[in-house]
Amino acid sequence: MKLQSALEFLTLNARWLAAGGVLTFLSSFGQTFFISVFAGEIREAFDLSHGEWGGLYSLGTMVSAGVMVWAGVATDFFRVRLLGPLILTGLVIACLVMGLNTWVWALPFSVFLLRFFGQGMSSHLAMVAMARWFTATRGRALSIATLGFAVGEALLPLIFVTAMLHIHWQTLWIISAGICALGIPALILLLRHERTPQSLAKSNSSTGMEGRHWTRGQALRHPLFWVLIPAILGPSAFVTALFFHQVHLADIKGWSHIQLVSLFPVYTVAGIAAMLTTGWALDRFGTSRLMSYYMLPFVAGFLCFALGKSLPDALAGFVFLGLTSGAIATLIPAFWADFYGTAHIGAIKALATAVMVLGSAIGPAITGALIDLGVGFDNQLIGVAVYFIAVNVLTAWGVKRAARTL
Repeated sequence: MKLQSALEFLTLNARWLAAGGVLTFLSSFGQTFFISVFAGEIREAFDLSHGEWGGLYSLGTMVSAGVMVWAGVATDFFRVRLLGPLILTGLVIACLVMGLNTWVWALPFSVFLLRFFGQGMSSHLAMVAMARWFTATRGRALSIATLGFAVGEALLPLIFVTAMLHIHWQTLWIISAGICALGIPALILLLRHERTPQSLAKSNSSTGMEGRHWTRGQALRHPLFWVLIPAILGPSAFVTALFFHQVHLADIKGWSHIQLVSLFPVYTVAGIAAMLTTGWALDRFGTSRLMSYYMLPFVAGFLCFALGKSLPDALAGFVFLGLTSGAIATLIPAFWADFYGTAHIGAIKALATAVMVLGSAIGPAITGALIDLGVGFDNQLIGVAVYFIAVNVLTAWGVKRAARTL
């Protein structure tokens, strides 16, 4: 993409791309990489083991996945400028609940609110908006909007881990609520003129396989959706587990928590490079070619954490994980639009997001329980690497078959 063309694209679409970036950045407060920063303090405050905290976290996350199945459909019927402020208001409330909660039985409810409004609806709305608002430049739009994820991953854990040295952890959640609240007027200002009014959404939508618009029911009856389930579930489950157990991982490897967290920006830089490169490649080559290879860096990344002993090993692991995570952030939203069309993308992607959220519930629960049973987390990661080898083969086969009908 020529520099002049890129600058023109950014200039003409700045307000809509920025709106997507605001939503993806603020979703960080409901993402595992942020919540897990407080894992040690939460376990100590409520007297929980790794497995107990993982179980409570998974319970709240699984409920949010169930709610996402129907709540995510709202993006097919309501404008972003209406839904966005409502979702961010819910995220503000979620942060306040976590910051004020003193009862262990209320922890799953706190987690549910954070996961639903943060990881779930904020990111879902941003991706649906980019996929629907842009067609020929969909890859570029998605890659730029998802930079909000990267900024959150790079800055927030390091800032808040450092801040915990001086500020009580629950006070930091109150501060988080204030940050989310600032996003509400920002989003309203950016979307005073929404790019594609809902009344024009159908006429401006693009078709998928067989040249038609797929409903969620039709997608569920097509084998491709089920072939993709392991690829949707796995990254969320095991990257979430890695970040969720970051305090434990640092401990068993002999690193300090701050040393491990200081490497997060490396993960982010690799993710940004992958996002932007994938966005350009999507517009040039299409999604089907890229879907056959994007999982491979995950295999190398998890092996680095499983077998490595030093911080340079962890650095290499974060680079490899960032490459696939960045590609996923851009590639998967574009995949749903390209293969199933955009007329019902909110409903279809809501189901996929629910599967992803379910994965993020399963990962910490299983790995936490295994840790309690004495199965080393580093040994578990070897099995994760094998899982992604199988997933890459299955995904490549399924997408290649379906691509013939595009």
